[in-house]
Amino acid sequence: MMQQRVDELHRLLHQYNYEYHVLDNPSVPDSEYDKLLHELIAIEEEYPVLKTADSPTVRVGGTPLSSFEKVRHDTPMLSLGNAFDEEDLRAFDRRVVEGVGQVDYMVELKIDGLAVSLKYEEGRLVQGLTRGDGTTGENITENIKTIYAVPLVIKEPLTFEVRGEAYMPRQSFINLNKEKEKNGEPLAANPRNAAAGSLRQLDSKLAAKRKLDIFLYSVNDLRELDVPSQSAALDKLDDIGFKTNHERKLCKNIDEVLDYIQHWTEERNNLAYDIDGIVIKVNDLAKQEELGFTAKSPRWAIAYKFPAEEVMTKLRDIEISVGRTGAVTPTAILEPVKVAGTTVGRASLHNEDLIREKDIRIGDEVIIRKAGDIIPEVVRPVLDRRPDDAVPYHMPEHCPACGHELVRIEGEVALRCINPACEAKLVEGVIHFVSRQAMNIDGLGERIVEQLFQAELIRDVADIYYLKREDLLPLERMADKKVDKLLQAIEASKANSLERLLFGLGIRHLGAKASRIIAEEYGSMEKLAAATEEELTAIHEIGHKIAQSVVTYLHNEDMRELLLKLKEAGVNMTYTGTKVEVVSNTEFMDKTIVLTGKLEIMTRTEASEKLTSLGAKVTSSVTKKTDLVIAGEEAGSKLAKAESLGIEVWSEEQLINKLQEIG
Repeated sequence: MMQQRVDELHRLLHQYNYEYHVLDNPSVPDSEYDKLLHELIAIEEEYPVLKTADSPTVRVGGTPLSSFEKVRHDTPMLSLGNAFDEEDLRAFDRRVVEGVGQVDYMVELKIDGLAVSLKYEEGRLVQGLTRGDGTTGENITENIKTIYAVPLVIKEPLTFEVRGEAYMPRQSFINLNKEKEKNGEPLAANPRNAAAGSLRQLDSKLAAKRKLDIFLYSVNDLRELDVPSQSAALDKLDDIGFKTNHERKLCKNIDEVLDYIQHWTEERNNLAYDIDGIVIKVNDLAKQEELGFTAKSPRWAIAYKFPAEEVMTKLRDIEISVGRTGAVTPTAILEPVKVAGTTVGRASLHNEDLIREKDIRIGDEVIIRKAGDIIPEVVRPVLDRRPDDAVPYHMPEHCPACGHELVRIEGEVALRCINPACEAKLVEGVIHFVSRQAMNIDGLGERIVEQLFQAELIRDVADIYYLKREDLLPLERMADKKVDKLLQAIEASKANSLERLLFGLGIRHLGAKASRIIAEEYGSMEKLAAATEEELTAIHEIGHKIAQSVVTYLHNEDMRELLLKLKEAGVNMTYTGTKVEVVSNTEFMDKTIVLTGKLEIMTRTEASEKLTSLGAKVTSSVTKKTDLVIAGEEAGSKLAKAESLGIEVWSEEQLINKLQEIG
């Protein structure tokens, strides 16, 4: 009798959930749904044996996990090639027509969320994965179940994998940030990041509170649905209980596609969710199969990306900051304005030459955008709205922190403060020294570094190692446990290998990679201090500028005293890492390679070291000289640039397979 009631409650709750969250047409009030759900919860608490994996009660979340399991996709989740303008789209159309003749295109909104894959067996949800690197994702099944639009049971007993985009509706995002603000927590930057963070909560009860949604857009093998086209496949997904996006349109030619794009470029802000482009697919599945795939994406589909959103706001002021090398950087202080999902109040102006070239003045109305949808930048002033009293901007002649005269070194655009005692430089230098890639002293953040300077407890990086418990306790928000933890982190950092110390010293032009190369070559600070410019430039990848900076730094008497002070504090001065032996005559020999995006199986550092050991040159920017780009998850502008330049792109899986071949 009780089993019959549970079965009836399952049927009713699944039906009412589908009507509300997929059809947007509820047949009963919320109170009726809640009453039935609470009845089912009570029954399952009394008779746990009656609770099943597809019970509607799993929507509220379960026991927290300790970590997410990595799972390989049955078939890879490939990324799409990108189009940025009409020319790119017409070129795509020409390639398609040359390959298979005239076609219809199914065009769909590109939801700005997190790509996921849902696996069903005999019509029941058994697994939910993130895209990951396209080959391997994270098992987020318990969190996927908290999305009410994801059916736990579908209307046909199919065994297949369906794919889509989980996202946070704008209202859910607003509610989340209201809650964060009330709790004094940092606000979420945008709905996309909030959705990704929600699906990666180890506690599914927290994920359930975020009120995510989903649109499904494909099946890993569309033949399993026995349909002839993408449009028919979406209709079939609708029929069996999935939520698809109904703003899609079947277009007869590329001109209709362009009209659709124009419409949604103008109307995108009227949607209840964010989109970042339009996906264009050849509709006929047989023609899709005929066109096939490249190594990284299908030839029958492309993603049009909206141009960076530009908005107008007022330039209130220009603020000057001093970096650790003494470089003086102007920053635009703006009337806060929302751009690409986040509120922007500051934007870099880079240097005086750029300000002069663009004729940017305080008081101007200016156009701003986010470069690559990430970094705010001032595009131009709106000249016909310029106030009468706006005057050309001139950089200060003296350092805003210490008053020392600023200089411009020949061949450089930046002004610099060359006062070695400038506190702004010293503070920034210590912040760099303790950062993750350098000495990695956890707990010694920017605020605490500033407090230490204000209390006159430190004046240089070596002073960190002479701090005592009684020095730290009087500082703001420095309780016993926090102080103990910080002192432990400082002590642990003494054992770091030489390359971390070298990078942390902030020697001009010397990055983390060059620091490791030099540390590995010389083995100790003592030997390095005796090196000449000629000897350093003889090392592969060490150029004249780096060599000159290192020698100048290490020959300076003040710097030698600093190194002695560090050594006396017990800071390690030798290279303790693994020496990389370069294997010659490999496929990677003398190739210039760029790593971008998040790698799942190897870390970027591990991949870089391995490629370097095989004779490659791993660089940070994509240029015409780049031979290969390795693209991980969430690869952005570097991947787009590589594709625009026609540079070969590999997935992490391709890299690992090749490394295994080499051995």
